[in-house]
Amino acid sequence: MAHLDSEVKEECLREDLKFYFMNPCEKYRARHQIPWKLGLQILKIVMVTTQLVRFGLSNQMVVAFKEENTVAFKHLFLKGYSGTDEDDYSCSVYTQEDVYESIFFALSQYRQLKNISLGTLGYGENEDNRIGLKVCKQHYKKGTMFPSNETLNIDSDIEKDCVHLDLSKSPQDWKNSSFFRLEFYRLLQVEISFHLKGIDLQTIHSRELPDCYVFQNTITFDNKAHSGKIKIYFDSEAKIEECKDLNISGSIQKNTQYVLVFDAFVIVICLASLILCTRSIVLALRLRKRFLDFFLEKYRRRVCDADQWEFINGWYILVIISDLMTVIGSILKMEIKAKNLTNYDLCSILLGTSTLFVWVGVIRYLGYFQAYNVLILTMQASLPKVLRFCACAGMIYLGYTFCGWIVLGPYHDKFEDLNTVAECLFSLVNGDDMFATFAQIQQKSILVWLFSRLYLYSFISLFIYMILSLFIALITDSYDTIKKYQQNGFPETDLQEFLKERSSKEKYQKESSAFLSCVCCLRRKGSEDHLIPVT
Repeated sequence: MAHLDSEVKEECLREDLKFYFMNPCEKYRARHQIPWKLGLQILKIVMVTTQLVRFGLSNQMVVAFKEENTVAFKHLFLKGYSGTDEDDYSCSVYTQEDVYESIFFALSQYRQLKNISLGTLGYGENEDNRIGLKVCKQHYKKGTMFPSNETLNIDSDIEKDCVHLDLSKSPQDWKNSSFFRLEFYRLLQVEISFHLKGIDLQTIHSRELPDCYVFQNTITFDNKAHSGKIKIYFDSEAKIEECKDLNISGSIQKNTQYVLVFDAFVIVICLASLILCTRSIVLALRLRKRFLDFFLEKYRRRVCDADQWEFINGWYILVIISDLMTVIGSILKMEIKAKNLTNYDLCSILLGTSTLFVWVGVIRYLGYFQAYNVLILTMQASLPKVLRFCACAGMIYLGYTFCGWIVLGPYHDKFEDLNTVAECLFSLVNGDDMFATFAQIQQKSILVWLFSRLYLYSFISLFIYMILSLFIALITDSYDTIKKYQQNGFPETDLQEFLKERSSKEKYQKESSAFLSCVCCLRRKGSEDHLIPVT
């Protein structure tokens, strides 16, 4: 009787394991189990993608409004602005007269803003809750300098003086102020800051509530280099605030309610998907424990790690992460839609990443077909080798990055900082912009010019002809191995051998098959029903 009970237990476990590793169609044919998760994932793809597209169009208007206002501000407040930034700064001046004219031009434009601006702009309060301009200048504390005699006497301590200019005074009063008598030999920078408010009305055309903005603008005259060239920087930081009093007639409010209902439905769908996937993982872990205990009891040894990981479905983990990000992102989107929050960037990251994971998760269902499963198996087989290879190649890459930055930085725009160097070298590895990188090196130093040729030729030859080829060879080798396994069969593990096992007593199977089936069904209806995973 004990032997019979053991046979029944083994057969029940084998059936449960076979059922667990079936695809949704096989499960439906075996037990008529409706593939709820599959249908839910298909519905979720449509819902999440639609939600993302709608939010992307709305976010696009926000970004466009900020960028267009920044361009408008540069034309309004920077004297002689050409429409294109010179480098990382907007424009530059070279005489004292130009500096004074640029400063007072910005002050005068601010004072008559309402008469000249085409936008929906108004004056905003600064950090001191005052309307007006705040002008600050930084300079060395004191000093004298005579370049012709090569003499310098200067106190390196930096002083900062500020003044607030309100709209009650005329531009002529500002010009007569002693504050604007600049001593350029010890001047470091002049900073003009002011706040403006605006309303984005273009959202009304999309049947959305308008956003109210506060633009924190700063004009900086940078003279730290004392090279005879003062760089003028314009920085505008836009913050979205809740409009205090909106009175808009029409169908905008009704459209907003429809969008909020749609977002709420997306949250419900994702929560249902999250619950089902979490349940499947829990049941799979229980099934794994049953198999480990049985294997240890019968064969007196532990199951290998590879077989244990077969029960951990990485796709479910990916779906759970995606669902969590979609739920949080949808909540933020609803708050943004209701104008209670204004964090577009965080919401974009959450919704964008979750949509990426949702579409990547589709590969799981394509993997049930052998022709499509090659990609997944090749990635799984090659990933450890590729990561080890990248760790070694990364050391060489970092060495070239630091070397190029320190040697070529003063002579080449693409090597000015570490981030730019890394991006430039990555482009060279992919064969982009090679000639321009060679041609833009300044020939001020023949030694540096020769070094740049040796540096670029060696990097391109090493990474394109050797490292990149080896990288591709690693993936190709894994692909060939998978193809051979698909033709000749994969190496069998303990788990696969157990699933293929049959009872050694064929006669006993035939006589007691009905009895075993009956007992298995009774057991599933009883205490072990909660151990059957539904995937």
